[in-house]
Amino acid sequence: MKKRRVVITGIGTINPLGNSVEEYFANLEKGVSGAGPITHFDPSKFKTKFACELKGYNSSNFFDRKEVRKYDLFTQYALVAVDQAIKDSGLDMEKINKETTGVIWASGIGGLETFYQEVKGYVEGGEVPRYSPFFIPKMIADIAAGHISMKYGFMGPNYCTVSACASSNNAMIDALKIIRAGNADIMVTGGSEAAINPPGIGGFNSMQALSTRNDDPATASRPFDRDRDGFVMGEGAGALIFEEYEHALARGAKIYAEVAGGGLSADAHHLTAPHPEGLGAKKSMSEAVKDAGLELEDIDYINTHGTSTPVGDVAEIKGIVATFGDHTYKMNISATKSMTGHLLGAAGAIEALACIMALTKGIIPPTINNFNLDPEVDPKINLTLNKAQKRDIKAALSNTFGFGGHNSSVVFKKI
Repeated sequence: MKKRRVVITGIGTINPLGNSVEEYFANLEKGVSGAGPITHFDPSKFKTKFACELKGYNSSNFFDRKEVRKYDLFTQYALVAVDQAIKDSGLDMEKINKETTGVIWASGIGGLETFYQEVKGYVEGGEVPRYSPFFIPKMIADIAAGHISMKYGFMGPNYCTVSACASSNNAMIDALKIIRAGNADIMVTGGSEAAINPPGIGGFNSMQALSTRNDDPATASRPFDRDRDGFVMGEGAGALIFEEYEHALARGAKIYAEVAGGGLSADAHHLTAPHPEGLGAKKSMSEAVKDAGLELEDIDYINTHGTSTPVGDVAEIKGIVATFGDHTYKMNISATKSMTGHLLGAAGAIEALACIMALTKGIIPPTINNFNLDPEVDPKINLTLNKAQKRDIKAALSNTFGFGGHNSSVVFKKI
């Protein structure tokens, strides 16, 4: 049976490089770092005192006080990005079938700030425990998907994917499959995260996962660099409107790209470290390309997971070389986390947008902060180092890998 095709008809984002898609794309192209000293709380007690925070975000610009009481920051970010994407898509809320419109939204952690504040209040409180009645519905990771559906009346499939840093790609792959299967015509998908807070920074510090380059935050995220020392925490959201191709054509929608395929795998190796030879990554990439009905040689650009961790970056490159062989040297490869930081469960969503920029504008976003290439990385591989490159591409692949050995890869292509 012929597969129903799925395309992207709307996009939105709020992330460390911009509070709109236009601002984000402009800063990606310029190679801007979103890192700086942490302002959300006093980080003086922590090993890491910087992160990639949103710039100029004020909840009162988007929500009234009653709404803010009900929404953790990760839900706020989700609603802001989705509002942009729906407006961008041109969907008419009076005409679409809301029973065939669903939401699959990702978050690796969910309402960590809410959990922290409520438990802190209990520990510092008096004899009678006092918890907000919104504590649980603000904290749970699925609640952003619920709020999106309630705001717009979408009654199709609705849930959250949680697979650590692979969560957004998992959400997009599920949305792709649901539309392909005929269970929906439109799916709102993407992810959001808000973990720049004491437990978020403290927890990752204790794992020695974060960079501690406090003297120079802007150059701290250094994927594939010999002297990288960990990732930089980011926050925000990315939203995409997935739509069945004929449905989009019928309403005259603009189309950014086709969601061509997805691949999933597990490393089955270690709690936090990837397989050293990138075997799980190889499987997810191979399956994504196969699912897209493409040949490996059709992929022109890979947006890597590329977090700037000592083990992860090299393992991913090994997985790419094992998958693509000689074609590796004909592609552009880059790690946009060098600019945005690592948005955890939202990473895949904003990196999908980076792939869309490459497809629609012919601009490959760079890997910044590479001063000394890791000797384990072949210098003949085009990692798009330190400066954007122009290239007409037909297909792009985006990787996200999560703690627990979760691997997910998505292929986007020109329509």
